[in-house]
Amino acid sequence: MLGIDRHAARYAWTAALVVLGLWLVYVVRTTLFVFVLALLFAYLISPLVNFLDHVLPSSRTRTPALALAYVIFVAMVIFIGGQIGSRVVEEANSLAGRLPAMLQAWKEPSPAASSTLNSLKQQVIGRVQAEIAQRSTDILAALPKAGLKALSVASNVIYLVIIPILAFFFLKDSGLIRQHILDMLEDGPRRALLDDVLVDIHLLLAHYMRALVLLSLASFTAYGIFFSIAGVPYAILLAALAGMLEFIPMVGPLAASITILGVAAVSGSHVVAVLIFLPAYRLFQDYVLSPHLMGQGVELHPLLVLFGVFAGAQVAGIPGTFLSVPILALTRILYLRVRKARLSARLAPASTARL
Repeated sequence: MLGIDRHAARYAWTAALVVLGLWLVYVVRTTLFVFVLALLFAYLISPLVNFLDHVLPSSRTRTPALALAYVIFVAMVIFIGGQIGSRVVEEANSLAGRLPAMLQAWKEPSPAASSTLNSLKQQVIGRVQAEIAQRSTDILAALPKAGLKALSVASNVIYLVIIPILAFFFLKDSGLIRQHILDMLEDGPRRALLDDVLVDIHLLLAHYMRALVLLSLASFTAYGIFFSIAGVPYAILLAALAGMLEFIPMVGPLAASITILGVAAVSGSHVVAVLIFLPAYRLFQDYVLSPHLMGQGVELHPLLVLFGVFAGAQVAGIPGTFLSVPILALTRILYLRVRKARLSARLAPASTARL
């Protein structure tokens, strides 16, 4: 009728809905990112909530365990921030004050080094000083516009309050949310497939957040202990930087290593020891610690991780980089589950025919 093919129209309508969905996701990307952060934060404190819910007297809801878990978490953040944060701020101020003098001293030619090395040092320091001067000029030029952005900054700060609130509801009503998602489908193969996918996603996010936190703590501890023993200046500051950048796949540890090498070089202390330690620890973490913590569901090929990191940075900046690995892992889970379901559906008629 009217020369319209039903199948072609159905595919065109499906494609249009997919494009519309992607456009809506892009429009509300900031809100989605906040909800994703809240979900990840919920998985971060979920083990503590489950433990308290098991220990506390039986209750109809998880609210008492949630409230106590939040109190413990806030107390830990305040304690750690007071113990380590003040030291980090002190070392950061000291480094900022001494950096120009250290750069000037490192720029001076060394009698023991070759002329090529001295020339390279002068070029590197000149480039660094030019970048610092340029950034300072940009900051001074942007000061008159800072007042116009105060409201935007305030709106971003409020997310620090919204994210824990959203995480509270995720933890409190997680079972109800899961049941509502399953109720969208009738009993059958599709509902079973959706149930399996939800279970896989739950395990993936739990392993991913646990691994991120443990890898960050491991990096901070290892860097801090080694730098303190080796006498590397600003040990706590550099260890804290390495721990925080562990949350950004691939690029974060590389940036931390370059920064640490730069500080060690301009301070003139234990550059060789740092050069030996950084690759050795990365090999241990990437090939021993990280695979053990991440689990099989989160393991991705390094080329795929690099593609995700660069693509995520190009699409959504730092948030895209941070979410690239879990999104790729989720895509892998969906592909494997759908493929397994299709293979099972194909094998079922063959088995029935043999009987």
